Amino acid sequence: MARTITGVDIGTRSNKYLRGQYKGNTFHVSSFAYVEHAPSNLAGAWSASDAGFKLEQSRVGVTGRDVNLRYTRVPQVPDWQLKKLMRFEVEEIGGQSGSEVASDFNVLPPQAENEGEDVVLLAMARESILASHLEGLAGAGGALDAFSPNALALYNAWLRYGVIEDDTILLANIGHENVDVILVRGADLLFARNLTGGAKLIDDAIAERFGVSAAKAEELKRKIVDLTPGVKPADAMAEKATRSASAPAGALLSLLQSTVMFCKSQVKLTSLRVDRVLLCGGGAQLKGLSKFLSNGMNVPVDLFDPFRVVETGALDPDGAASLEEHRLESVIALGLATMASDPNAYSVEILPAALRKRREFMGGTLWMIVAAAVAVAYLGWYGFTTRKQLESVRTTVSGLEAREKRAKAVDKEARELIVANEKLAVEAFRLQSVAGSGEQLARSLWAVAETIPSDFWLSQASSEWRFNENLRVPRGEERPILHMEGRSREGTSSPAQLFAAFVAGVATRLAPAVAMTQNPSPSFDKFTLDLTLFAPEAPVAAAEEKQP
Repeated sequence: MARTITGVDIGTRSNKYLRGQYKGNTFHVSSFAYVEHAPSNLAGAWSASDAGFKLEQSRVGVTGRDVNLRYTRVPQVPDWQLKKLMRFEVEEIGGQSGSEVASDFNVLPPQAENEGEDVVLLAMARESILASHLEGLAGAGGALDAFSPNALALYNAWLRYGVIEDDTILLANIGHENVDVILVRGADLLFARNLTGGAKLIDDAIAERFGVSAAKAEELKRKIVDLTPGVKPADAMAEKATRSASAPAGALLSLLQSTVMFCKSQVKLTSLRVDRVLLCGGGAQLKGLSKFLSNGMNVPVDLFDPFRVVETGALDPDGAASLEEHRLESVIALGLATMASDPNAYSVEILPAALRKRREFMGGTLWMIVAAAVAVAYLGWYGFTTRKQLESVRTTVSGLEAREKRAKAVDKEARELIVANEKLAVEAFRLQSVAGSGEQLARSLWAVAETIPSDFWLSQASSEWRFNENLRVPRGEERPILHMEGRSREGTSSPAQLFAAFVAGVATRLAPAVAMTQNPSPSFDKFTLDLTLFAPEAPVAAAEEKQP
């Protein structure tokens, strides 16, 4: 259910308070106040104004130098991991700035250019500025809902009350000292930024040109400045004032253009092109500014008035008249109230560390404590009513523990025997191999001596551990292999038959365990024999099926 919220936009020249709730696809305003005050800092702005109604559940906007909006491209990760990444980011930035910062983040709507990644908008504000707001809000008798960047309030005002199409739009809220800018594509937020340098730049230029006070300069700006390209000034004073305003208006144009470039680099939207620009805020009312910016950016520039679709029938006559007069200046307050009241709004909620911890305690930890107390009470009752079952279970557990202890002892003994067996097997294999190598050498030399022809003799014999695929001894399963080299006398009659008979005789005497290969020269004047008595048995060919 939508909540009734007060959107609070505190400025250095005026404060805007708008209260109501979002329901039925629009916002229903119940209270509104626009309060002008002398130029002042934040604390002075709070103390110099009175909304005239209670500021319950206030969403307060923040902007300016003490607010930082950053963008981080991250892989698509679970929420808990994303929170850790953003916490590291905030800690690093806070350490670099040397001041405490509060923060919150939200993921931007996905774009085709960022497939497979998320772009995270991280909003940070100095704890000092939040403390000043909190003190001022408490002095006004209000209660804080949360702090949110003005730029995101502008996005929510556009999303709920703008005419959404497929084009890319730059929206700028031009305040007295700050400009809040967003870039949207259809309903999707692409980029949000707060800039320093609003309508005050024009006031200062006119004050310096004419040597008048800031208040007088603002009056001249409203009455005689016309930035419409090609317009003819009414008189010499209007011409000088317009020329004085042209330079800061050009600086404002550069700020908006730089926002587009900054978005391209930060969010990696290199093909981004703005189709039109919408303005709001007090500075947007300067005569000819829309046409001036349109001429510089080569796109249509119009005013953004969301109150055309906002329900204001519940306002009293004074509040309705004040809102009608300050519609453009109250867009941020409307967006703040909408963001906090609409549960489906795109929201970033910044809270001071102490307040966040207190809310987490009240909203989570306290309930966990209560739940734990209830659980303990239930367990106590359950334990009392099932005491006999518990005793039976303990008896069973004791028996199982004894059986487990015996099983562990048997398991330990078995494991020790397995280790001992493995060691003995290795040692036995080594001893068997040593003995086997000697026996193989002796038996082979005996077989050779028994069968070698008189005109043949051995010139060399060696035994070593190695593999030989031809002897069915694969790599990794090396065995003792005997290598013999021999010769025959030149002119020996029928050396091929003699050599064949010799090899057959050796094989017969060493059968059945022998695996042997031979390699005689073409003339049989040289030959080699490789053999082993340790090869695995040759596979037996499948017996032929008997004929019926």
